[in-house]
Amino acid sequence: MVVGADEAGKGPALGPLVAGAVRAAPADLPAGLDDSKQLPAARRAELAAELREHPGISVATAVVAPARIDAPETDMNSLGVAAQAEAVAAVATDGDDVVADAADTDESRFGRRLADTVAGSGVEISVTAEHGADEAYPVVSAASVVAKVERDRRMDAIGEQHDRDVGSGYPSDPTTRAFLESYVGEHGSLPDCARATWATCEDVLAAAEQSGLSEF
Repeated sequence: MVVGADEAGKGPALGPLVAGAVRAAPADLPAGLDDSKQLPAARRAELAAELREHPGISVATAVVAPARIDAPETDMNSLGVAAQAEAVAAVATDGDDVVADAADTDESRFGRRLADTVAGSGVEISVTAEHGADEAYPVVSAASVVAKVERDRRMDAIGEQHDRDVGSGYPSDPTTRAFLESYVGEHGSLPDCARATWATCEDVLAAAEQSGLSEF
């Protein structure tokens, strides 16, 4: 058995960061796994369902809300460790080998921090952390798929809450930008699903304020 860990949603201006962990025997993993970004949404959903339904595979996710992401005392590297550690701790057992997609420029540092954080929950593991692990290791691809499907589900829920398409949440997505501009124009503030400290959100607020001043 080996455990894979990865996260989705590190860079968006909307929605949570979601980490996924999958514990499986390599032979039990479904065919066609890849980095979740390389797979169509429908295929990701199929794979995630296969992983969750397999009796010999354990799956877990951990969610970091925008408010926690915006907290001044934290940073994205630490949140990546915390999220992956929570997901890994939910599926791992003592002595497991964990392969993680490193959410830090320093792979070794990320691996050490992940192992130490999981150990704090009472589970002793060994960690191999690499950049691009979601492309090189099927079990990490599986974790990537699980994380992405859960984040997409939560983005869909945000859209339903606001009764409109909010897009992917990424700053480059014009649908996301249009939603933010519309919401701020109507309410004068950002929605709870927004990462207020992200430049995109700050820009939308500043533009709305400037527009309001120009009316006087």
